Amino acid sequence: MSQDNIKQTLLAAIDNVKQNPAAAKVVFRASTQLGEGMHCTGTVRDFPAMSIDEPADLGGSDRGPNPVELVLVALGTCQEIVYRAYASVLGIELESVKCNLRGYLDLRGLFGMDEGVPAGFQKIMFETEIRSSASREDLQKLAQIVEAHCPVLNTLQTPVEVAGNVVINGQAMALEATA
Repeated sequence: MSQDNIKQTLLAAIDNVKQNPAAAKVVFRASTQLGEGMHCTGTVRDFPAMSIDEPADLGGSDRGPNPVELVLVALGTCQEIVYRAYASVLGIELESVKCNLRGYLDLRGLFGMDEGVPAGFQKIMFETEIRSSASREDLQKLAQIVEAHCPVLNTLQTPVEVAGNVVINGQAMALEATA
């Protein structure tokens, strides 16, 4: 899709939300299924199933990225998409946008060895490389907008309500997510 088409599509979506505020509330869905060993599949909409696994040194068969790597991919790709979206609306040409990410995790949390150590990332670092003929000032403004409006970055930085339940042999068991 061309930059102009992206701009027109986004402006139409914005106008739709202005005209119909209820349209602002959307729900995204995914489904996952544990397979053999640590291998899982994940499905979103009508896309082919994604292969998710752990590396061999964590008990998997290394047939795909692991879930925490997908968190990094989600952050990087969300940043890139939000760069494209805002650049399109602002008329900024982007030659390329690339994110390099690192997530720091202490396995003692995952393995339950130290209750004081979180099971998830303690720190995520990213570097975004932008190539563009636009002015440095315009690109700095764009970067600030992206940092303020990237949904995945916001989700990772802000506590979000997580609720769930487990169904064991057809019987529901309530869970209280701890964050």
